Amino acid sequence: MIPVRGFEGRTVAVFGLARTGLAAARALIAGGAEVALWDDRPAARAAAESEGFTLTDLSTADWSAFAALMLSPGVPLTHPAPHWTVERAKAAGVEILGDIELFARTVNAAPEHKRPKIVAITGTNGKSTTTALIGHICAQAGRDTRIGGNIGLGVLGLEDMHGGAVYVLELSSYQLDLTSSLKPDVAVMLNLSPDHLERHGGMEGYVTAKRRILLNQGKGDTAVIGVDDPWGARICTEITAANRRTIVPISASKAMGRGIYALQGVLYDATGERAAEVADLTRARSLPGRHNWQNAAAAYAAAKGLGIPAEEAAEHLMSFPGLAHRMETVGAIGRVRFVNDSKATNTDAARQAMSSYPKFYWIAGGQPKTGGIEALVDLFPRIEKAYLIGEGAPLFAGTLRGKAAIQECGTMSAAVAAAYADAAASGQEAVVLLSPAAASFDQFADFEERGDAFRAAVQRLGQAAAAKGAA
Repeated sequence: MIPVRGFEGRTVAVFGLARTGLAAARALIAGGAEVALWDDRPAARAAAESEGFTLTDLSTADWSAFAALMLSPGVPLTHPAPHWTVERAKAAGVEILGDIELFARTVNAAPEHKRPKIVAITGTNGKSTTTALIGHICAQAGRDTRIGGNIGLGVLGLEDMHGGAVYVLELSSYQLDLTSSLKPDVAVMLNLSPDHLERHGGMEGYVTAKRRILLNQGKGDTAVIGVDDPWGARICTEITAANRRTIVPISASKAMGRGIYALQGVLYDATGERAAEVADLTRARSLPGRHNWQNAAAAYAAAKGLGIPAEEAAEHLMSFPGLAHRMETVGAIGRVRFVNDSKATNTDAARQAMSSYPKFYWIAGGQPKTGGIEALVDLFPRIEKAYLIGEGAPLFAGTLRGKAAIQECGTMSAAVAAAYADAAASGQEAVVLLSPAAASFDQFADFEERGDAFRAAVQRLGQAAAAKGAA
């Protein structure tokens, strides 16, 4: 873990005792701080106690005794209404921060020769794939690489830092809202589209949170900015005018006079005197589709920003094995292939997967986002049939009715079984695609658990088909 510095001998309140909160508590204690832990959920409190933590009911605590409140990113800071711990902290003049801010302050307090390199990645879609891809390139290039943040381990649970380490961190808008001191050597903003608007009070609040990843960069740092959406293009123009850091625009839809872009699956580097072909991404099996070409452009630009030679970055790009839960083939039964895209928690992410197949049997639903699936109507002709699960099933059914065949299945196992039966009966090569276009929290702890449930259902079907064949 990374012991947190700056709170030695003082008490930090920690609210939210899931992965991030408990990792922060351990790191604060390791750095010499006292902690006061609480969660509104009895199960989370019980899990913390089982690990040996002593709990403090923050609703009755004396907040003047706290040096700071470490707030887990899932807890509302401002919208739709501040959480009660936020109100208590503000009333007592207690600073509110997140685990990324604790990490940033610890890095900033270290002697310069002991500070690691930091690559921070945000955006509406593609964060996890790009984070994993950059981590893969760095590791293959021989760098001591740690990957975490909003993917895998919480940042403070990663191995302790040294001057030769590279931290590759996926950052959500929730995490960035609680961060003010982070200074990434390379900041990547992939793309922006409406998402989590209820948590940020609208699109402008969401964009403001995302922009915090660029807050402290200066000379010698690199900003990689996707310019295929109006918000990214505007940010790129604004920070270019500031003329402080190295700015690398990226695109997967157009050639640029300066930047890194992909056209028809070919990656080009136009950061020198003329555009040079870097790689044929159509040969990278784990990076299909235009959205992944943008991810590849970002990863290549980030690697160059860390000083990895262009040829080496391109080589390692092509050997990327892929990411779980993002257009991941989890099995095949006969002529039916099953693709796990559980990471698609909004319509923009689902569009990327749906656009990759001419026809598919679609498993969708969960906790719906604002607007449901209205934005995907142009892709409905590709749907052989939709199998709807979770809280959003009635809403999605209403949108699809008359435009595609539908079946409200309720559960993941029922949806997988029904989709397989129909796909197999077609007698054709077929794809069963889980790309929910909704959050997972109505039925699952997170998108990973949802994807694992899909994988398990596919495995059960495969075992049953094998047993039937052997009988």
